[in-house]
Amino acid sequence: MGIFHCLYSYLLASSMFFIAVSATDLYSEALLSLKSEIIDEYDSLSDWSLPSGVIPSGKISVCSWSGVTCDTNSTTVVALDLSAKSLGGAISGEQFRVFTKLVDLNLSYNSFSGQLRLGIFNLINLRSLDISRNNFSGQFPSGISSLRNLVVLDAFSNSFSGSLPADISELEKLKTLNFAGSYFKGPIPPEYGSFKSLEFLHLAGNFLSGNIPPELGKLKTVTHMEIGYNSYQGGIPWHLGNMSELQYLDIAGANLSGSIPKELSNLTKLESLFLFRNRLTGDIPWEFSRISSLTSLDLSDNLITGSIPESFSELKNLKLLSLMYNDMSGTVPERIAELPSLETLLIWSNSFYGTLPQSLGRNSKLKWVDVSTNNFMGAIPPDICAKGELYKLILFSNNFSGGLSPSLPSCSSLVRLRLEDNSFSGEIPLKFSHLPDITYVDLSRNNFSGGIPTDLSQAIKLQYFNISDNQELGGTIPSKTWTLPILQNFSASSCGISGNLPPFQGCDSFIVIELTMNRLSGEVPVSISNCHSLNNIALANNNLSGHIPDELASLPALTSIDLSHNSFTGPIPTKFSHSSSLQLLNVSFNDISGSIPPENLFRTMGRSAFTGNPKLCGAPLQSCSGSMALFGSKGTGKLIWAVLLSVGVVIFTALSILAVLYLRRGSKGQWKMVAYSGLPQFTANDVLRSFSSAESMDAVPSVPSSVCKAVLPTGITVSVKRIEWEAKRMKNMLEFINRIGNARHKNLTRLLGVCYNKHLAYLLYDYLPNGSLADERIGIRKDWGTKYRIVIGIARGLCFLHHDCSPAIPHGDLRSSNIVFDETMEPHLAEFGIKYLLELNKDSFSTKASKSETGEFSGSVEEELYMDIYSFGEILLEILSNRRWTNAGASIQNKPMEVLFTELLKENEIGSNSSIQAEIKLVLEVALLCTRSTRTQRPSMEEALKLLSGLKPQRK
Repeated sequence: MGIFHCLYSYLLASSMFFIAVSATDLYSEALLSLKSEIIDEYDSLSDWSLPSGVIPSGKISVCSWSGVTCDTNSTTVVALDLSAKSLGGAISGEQFRVFTKLVDLNLSYNSFSGQLRLGIFNLINLRSLDISRNNFSGQFPSGISSLRNLVVLDAFSNSFSGSLPADISELEKLKTLNFAGSYFKGPIPPEYGSFKSLEFLHLAGNFLSGNIPPELGKLKTVTHMEIGYNSYQGGIPWHLGNMSELQYLDIAGANLSGSIPKELSNLTKLESLFLFRNRLTGDIPWEFSRISSLTSLDLSDNLITGSIPESFSELKNLKLLSLMYNDMSGTVPERIAELPSLETLLIWSNSFYGTLPQSLGRNSKLKWVDVSTNNFMGAIPPDICAKGELYKLILFSNNFSGGLSPSLPSCSSLVRLRLEDNSFSGEIPLKFSHLPDITYVDLSRNNFSGGIPTDLSQAIKLQYFNISDNQELGGTIPSKTWTLPILQNFSASSCGISGNLPPFQGCDSFIVIELTMNRLSGEVPVSISNCHSLNNIALANNNLSGHIPDELASLPALTSIDLSHNSFTGPIPTKFSHSSSLQLLNVSFNDISGSIPPENLFRTMGRSAFTGNPKLCGAPLQSCSGSMALFGSKGTGKLIWAVLLSVGVVIFTALSILAVLYLRRGSKGQWKMVAYSGLPQFTANDVLRSFSSAESMDAVPSVPSSVCKAVLPTGITVSVKRIEWEAKRMKNMLEFINRIGNARHKNLTRLLGVCYNKHLAYLLYDYLPNGSLADERIGIRKDWGTKYRIVIGIARGLCFLHHDCSPAIPHGDLRSSNIVFDETMEPHLAEFGIKYLLELNKDSFSTKASKSETGEFSGSVEEELYMDIYSFGEILLEILSNRRWTNAGASIQNKPMEVLFTELLKENEIGSNSSIQAEIKLVLEVALLCTRSTRTQRPSMEEALKLLSGLKPQRK
């Protein structure tokens, strides 16, 4: 018996050991199997490997692996957290059957894809399942009702499609349900009104449709519900007023119609109500005053009528009141100013009238007030900045009058002040030395007097300043104005300003200087050469005199110069001929003499740019003769030199033509050359000789629009684009090429010239060797400053094509590979107009082409402009997301703005820097506007650029 007893004990111990080892193998085997399916680019799971030592009996080896949590005895895995490890791939889910005791599974913030597998639903003890911020796709599988213990399901920001799963409503313990930010479609299941314990419901940013089910009103435990950014039919069910515990309700951007149910006033615990961007009509229910806990009310961008209810004065906790962009009218109730918590009042673009409550700002810490584009009159409330926290005051396009509020001159918190288009008068009392954070000031179109404040130069953060159209302002330009370190726009036209232009010390940041229709005198200081970023200078209708400084012609970014109606003398500086950016030079009605430079650039400006100068000649004015020679009337020697030079040019051109004829005799016709303005001249022969005998021009790959690089004998490196055409198309195509060649902007690749015969054309562009936006070596992943500069550069280039070229030039193929960089990493748009040019070579396009010659938009051109804007929006998304959102314009339209914004802050590793956060949000907003599915709802490029630059249009 003793022997049998010993044998039995041995077998029992062996079996227990075997079971322990088997258990160990099951967990490690399952996790290693999972690891084999995962794409782990950064080796985040490097410690997932079997140990070399002996595992203590009854223990499991995986408890020390990253993301794995075991019970206190280290015998069972109870939690698996793989969040934010940059993991990807598709998961089969087969491994999860081993983890019978798993309570928490977190796969969030990764790039997992494919369908969500049913194996996860074997985790019957699971309490929390977080698969948010991945790319799971397809139908959400049925069977989740088997997870009876589930409390949290977070599937936010994936790519699920099909219907919402109805069986999830059977989970009686579920408290959090987040299906936001996918592509679910169809109606919200009425079963979602039967949850027993649900507290958080988030379905926003999908493709949900149908009516909002009234059954949701039965959710007595829900405190937070977001179901907006979908496209429902009908209105808001009054039954939602029965959700007695609701604190947060967001149904914004959801296509809702009808009136706002007064029953929502029964939500006495509600703190935030967001119903903006719908089609709601009727008055705001006065019963809302019963929601005493309300802190944020946003009903903006609807069709709401009526006035602000007087009863709103009872909302003592209200911080945000946004009613902008509706059809409301009436006056603002005086007692609104008594709300002690009010911080933000946004009621712009309505038809309100009367005066603002004169105690506004006295009782609360106002931060942002925007009442623009209404019919208000009277004075600014005197205490509007009494609490010292006001940072945005926007009152433009009303009938305000009188002087500025006494609390404004020293409102040190002020960042943005827009008072344009009113009837304010008196001196400008602003003390810029007391406004350390002011960035934007627009006081234009008023009746101010007393001159520009002399301490303007102390506003060191100022970026935009516009005082134009204050006819009685008078005074002079403060002497240190140009020293402001980041000021970009200075506009003071039609202000009666006198005196001289102060020296341009500093001035490096200035982009626009507008001083037309004043009484300025003296010369333009040669220190204008310090304004390296200057794009537009307008000094017309003054009393300026002297020569036009050569330094003005040397500014690298200058596109528009208006010096008309002054007393300038002397010739047009020849340096203007070499400007690569200049589009307009208006010197009309001065005393300019000599000859207009012969480049095509000046011919395209038209007679109006040069008329009113009796001593000036040359195209587009009358031809020069006699003393009106190329160099004016400064002596016979110069005249003789000019004649000799002209003869030399003629001889050289003739020899070049003969050489080309000799070299290319018997080819496809006589080669001709057009070189565009402001660039070193070269000939067709130069281009032909730039190819070796083994690789002649005709040997360039014969694919239409192919590109190669060439070095001309002059030493210039160019990109050469080969285009075939038919002889009968040549005229129309060449005219369009000339339009491309005359399009000069710092953010466009320059077309240097075109070499052509009856069958072929070679377009010669600047060669930019620093890669394109599609090039992985462009290091912008974490540098937001560089990204923002690229965004603005692209916008400026495209805006120029659409709005400054007449007729407009559609880009036609705007994508990241067609955005190239120069040596300073400034972006340039390449390939613009090429798609349209190739269309001109087709028979089907002949009618459209003839229309475009008249300067009118054909349907085709207009469609291309809209497509450009859409492509621009997609490029913004690509830049914002570090190329993760490629071709994503349509797919993210219905995702909540806050969801996308949060993702981008993480993607760009942005911390608490509020100014950068604001820029990212602004770029995202513009991207979403540009990629709207309805083309007429997209902004123009001019509007998009204003938005990106902070110069928002009237509707903001």
